[in-house]
Amino acid sequence: MLRVEKLNQFYGQSHTLWDLDLDVPEGQCTVLMGRNGVGKTTLLKCIMGLLPVKGGTLDYQGKDLKGISAEGRAPMGIGYVPQGRQIFPLLSVEENLLIGLPARRDRLNRIPDFIFEMFPVLQEMLGRRGGDLSGGQQQQLAIGRALVTDPKLLILDEPTEGIQPNIVADIGSIVRKLNRELGLTVLLVEQKLPFARKVADRFCLLDRGRAVATGMMPELNDDLIHQYLTV
Repeated sequence: MLRVEKLNQFYGQSHTLWDLDLDVPEGQCTVLMGRNGVGKTTLLKCIMGLLPVKGGTLDYQGKDLKGISAEGRAPMGIGYVPQGRQIFPLLSVEENLLIGLPARRDRLNRIPDFIFEMFPVLQEMLGRRGGDLSGGQQQQLAIGRALVTDPKLLILDEPTEGIQPNIVADIGSIVRKLNRELGLTVLLVEQKLPFARKVADRFCLLDRGRAVATGMMPELNDDLIHQYLTV
């Protein structure tokens, strides 16, 4: 579904992504892992058009994303949940969800019912301001807002960061259901190895802006974990 080939990106004079390759097969959950600062979030921002790229290919369902604006990528079926959630704190839960509707291709003008089936707490708190929710509730709101756009590919940047354990388990169950029952393709950045093992089919390890190892999750062995994940 998504193929990244020979991607290069710079922050000023700093070369941050080096000839990076990544394959995200349709219908699977792929997890990006690596120590802090290796380029995981940078790669996601390049895919979403939030950072410019210097070279390489970003192929999504046969279309080159590089010529498409950031706001033009959601209507193509790409949903994005950024690191830190980035909900609108002064808007209500309902208003945060409604923001995603213009990106839908079917022009639906109401929040889909399945959002509240996935996240009952959001229906209970529709009138509450986003900034008044707990961290876990805000993360559910951020995921719900992305799902409102009716994505075919859902990109999640560290969805368990700063979340209490019971909500982490809920988010894991939701990601598995979206991927394995509803067929949504997922690209996930995650630091928690048990969570990654639970939800992902495939992994890609990044180190110093390069993809250094890829494979199916059972192939993520102790040697790779020690070399690229432990501090």
